[in-house]
Amino acid sequence: MPTYYEIRVAGFLPPGVLLDFEELSASPQEAQTVLHGSLEDPGELRKLVDRLQMFGARLLEIHRFRKEAGDAGDRHPA
Repeated sequence: MPTYYEIRVAGFLPPGVLLDFEELSASPQEAQTVLHGSLEDPGELRKLVDRLQMFGARLLEIHRFRKEAGDAGDRHPA
């Protein structure tokens, strides 16, 4: 089952860079970019972090959420 992640990086990722992360949504916020979405497994998360590093992004934090059975889209810290 996919796990939902929220990944914060310092600064704003340029639109061309965001195209490389099309499997996630992006929400630029006060001097940082928040990428969020579901990933199938920890290997996908590792690949995503590696790609961020390729672009020189400074990773601030990663939050993992799990969905409870019967939830209507609510996220719960894992």
